[in-house]
Amino acid sequence: MEQVELFLVFTDRLEQAGLTYMATGSVASMLYGIPRFTHDIDVVIDVSPQQIRLLSKAFPLEDFYCPPDEVLQIECHRPRRGHFNIIHHATGFKADCYVHGTDELQAWGLARRKRIDFTSERGLWTAPPEYVIVRKLEYFREGHSEKHLVDIRGMLEVSGDLIDLSTVAAWASKLGLQPEWKEANGGGS
Repeated sequence: MEQVELFLVFTDRLEQAGLTYMATGSVASMLYGIPRFTHDIDVVIDVSPQQIRLLSKAFPLEDFYCPPDEVLQIECHRPRRGHFNIIHHATGFKADCYVHGTDELQAWGLARRKRIDFTSERGLWTAPPEYVIVRKLEYFREGHSEKHLVDIRGMLEVSGDLIDLSTVAAWASKLGLQPEWKEANGGGS
């Protein structure tokens, strides 16, 4: 199975269920930057506690591990950092699902998500590149993993003309990420 097909195993089902989502993390950075292999897809999902059954139906237990509804309810009630995993049995590929709550950056990203089509009939919604960069700056600050800086630099190199650097700088300032942003973009603003 091609890597793009692995992403679509999850995103096709979210779309069929009518749920709003955006791919982020390494998948989004690859779509805007330099490809690399990943074992999962990160998605921010806008799902209310009333929509939990849609998730359970979209990811049936014979094909996927999906947490029980009670766990999904708990995660959907968290104002920040609600999170759960869905695993595709046949491939072992995983979706890390981050529940949109009160996170201002997530709200900003979901309102500006972009559609990337792979064929005339299939594609996925992805976070805007500015969102991906800001989140990767946060992850770099938290864990100091160079892969986040490599991803950001790849995005700037490949899709620099699509990225609003003033928006990245504004979010970096708001979230106290100026040193990380300076390091990621080679000292620029």
